[in-house]
Amino acid sequence: MTRSDRNDATTRPRLAGEKLTLEEFSELAGQVGGYPYVKVVLDRDESVLHFIDSADGTLHVRYIACEILGMSIDELARGLDSFNDDVYRNPDRRFYLGTLARHTRRAAENGHEADTFLSLETVDVDTMSQDMLRFFYHRVREHIDPSLPLVLKPAGHEQEGYLARIPETEIPRVLSHELYSAASYVPLNAGTAHGRLRVFGSEDEYRADPEPLEWHDIVVMPRVPEDIPRVSGIIHTEHTTPLSHINVMAAGWRIPNAVGVEAAERIDRAGLRDRCWVHYRVEADGGELLLEAARPGDREEAPPTPPADRVAVDLPDLTPTPVTPLSALREGDHVRFGTKAANLGELTHLLQHGSPRWLGFYSVPRPPRDNLLRYLARQLGAPEDADRTELDAAAQLLVKEYAHVPRGIVLPFSLQQRFLDSSAELRTAVDRLDSALRDGISLHEGTRIEERIEERIEALCLDAQRLIRDTPLPDPIRTEIDRAIDRHLYGARVQVVRSSSNAEDLAGFSAAGLYESVADVSGTDAVLDAVREVWASLFSPRAVLLRRQAGIPLDHCRMAVIVQEQVGATVGGVLVTCNPLSPQDFRNVYLNISPRSVTDVVSGRGAPLQYLCNTMEGGSRTVSLGTAATDLDAGTKDLVRRLALISRLLQSHFSPDETYATPVDIEWAIEGDQISLLQLRPFRTAG
Repeated sequence: MTRSDRNDATTRPRLAGEKLTLEEFSELAGQVGGYPYVKVVLDRDESVLHFIDSADGTLHVRYIACEILGMSIDELARGLDSFNDDVYRNPDRRFYLGTLARHTRRAAENGHEADTFLSLETVDVDTMSQDMLRFFYHRVREHIDPSLPLVLKPAGHEQEGYLARIPETEIPRVLSHELYSAASYVPLNAGTAHGRLRVFGSEDEYRADPEPLEWHDIVVMPRVPEDIPRVSGIIHTEHTTPLSHINVMAAGWRIPNAVGVEAAERIDRAGLRDRCWVHYRVEADGGELLLEAARPGDREEAPPTPPADRVAVDLPDLTPTPVTPLSALREGDHVRFGTKAANLGELTHLLQHGSPRWLGFYSVPRPPRDNLLRYLARQLGAPEDADRTELDAAAQLLVKEYAHVPRGIVLPFSLQQRFLDSSAELRTAVDRLDSALRDGISLHEGTRIEERIEERIEALCLDAQRLIRDTPLPDPIRTEIDRAIDRHLYGARVQVVRSSSNAEDLAGFSAAGLYESVADVSGTDAVLDAVREVWASLFSPRAVLLRRQAGIPLDHCRMAVIVQEQVGATVGGVLVTCNPLSPQDFRNVYLNISPRSVTDVVSGRGAPLQYLCNTMEGGSRTVSLGTAATDLDAGTKDLVRRLALISRLLQSHFSPDETYATPVDIEWAIEGDQISLLQLRPFRTAG
């Protein structure tokens, strides 16, 4: 609890009448998410409030067990689950646990610093009632310097409901999303870079700049668009979501990426100029953007191509294969139909037949807990001592009741190849592009004529795309697609046509947003036009050049196409079965939600609602409202929590190993009480 250089008066518990000052808070504070914090324990039996020296990250339960109750670490470990239940769930508990965090308000009218205030928050798994929260707040308030404002920060939606019934004049409060929206710094991807600074005041300014971005650039812009080339670092000067296409790709590129609301002003104050060379660092638990001018003698120019690792890609199977319904595909069919289609087929099978791996994530000990199955039982509404057979049945019931995959068909890689082979002009265009890529790599890599090579490649890409869009489908191919639609999509008035390549969702190459999908398609002719549009996206200049940087040959890449019934949705979004803002957090699923469309989330154009849902102890909280005027209604929140739990079960099934720790990325939509699963793929973190 104490440090050797501390005064006992600073670290001892507070009795009646003793107040914590801001100076003492600073001496005790640790740092998390950019905020100084101090952990608090109220001992009701002794009527004592403990302010814990928090710089070393001491856990509440360890402090209580070792410093107050005199237990050994081994004793605590043997009874950890029951100890946690007592301090977080027992309505007659002795100890109340919380965290104080320090914040600084900035006056909106002039940007100057205003008053400092403290927020009090319980952990998100705490089941304090309304009366318990009220009692806890007032007791902590009694022991803090009256000149320091104290607000209560509800730890989740349930506590927000409690607070709504208490007058704000009695308990002032601040919501998580209010703090998030006011944060000047949000680390999205930890890492370091040495590169050339490129600063743009708007996307229009970026588009108008005649000098293209290079791989060694560090780009600063209000909201970085998804079609930029590979760069060495990203700074958004407006809030964005970690799940936009550009931020997912940044994780795949393993580059530092952050929101720095005041970055442009800081760059001006530091005397940094556009195109100067800088050092840039993003720390996951840091409190500010770290950007400084390169030191004299540091490299101020870069080779024209990035030092890329060669990304492995499974060779496509071009064996003649018929157009196939999604329901007939399994995960192993990715070599003929692409990862996206194969995973949707696997999902369709799971919803009907279940999985022997449902319980995997909860079966593996995750320190400090040895057994997570009892937590799963609580979430499924099963007895805590339920055996694996009972839990498996409860999991299958949840998934089958709420989730479904819209029906669809898939055009295999071999069908695209048949189309390309049907036209001599098409074959020639693709061969010329392939030849230019091979010549550029073998003869000119690392030389000054790289820019001209890329211009040549771009022209050949655009020529190939034009021919793919304009070349009529041969009658046998047209007939096969038409018959498959009639047989498997009868009654579907509107379809969505999606890409499914073998050159995406790879380690080191996510390709998020790289290939086309076409929504709101009606009629056979429109479907066939959309199919050609998706095929053409495999040859877009950006896709080809990014794959070239990753060392993926053109002749290793193919595109399958999913034609799927388009479902309605009151809300839609994207989730990942991890917390990208806190990689060590194994409890929470992170969701981005839009009342309009999934596209608003992944494109980065809109600012979605951001949620965290705890799939261990339950509960959820709103991280950000984005551009929404209000939060979701109670019924939708409940469905979102069920979706989060379903996604954790799916993570277990799709995990590549027996740790069941690899997160998945799911696109989804909700209408009524049904959850449509639209896409599932591995989520590639920066680690």
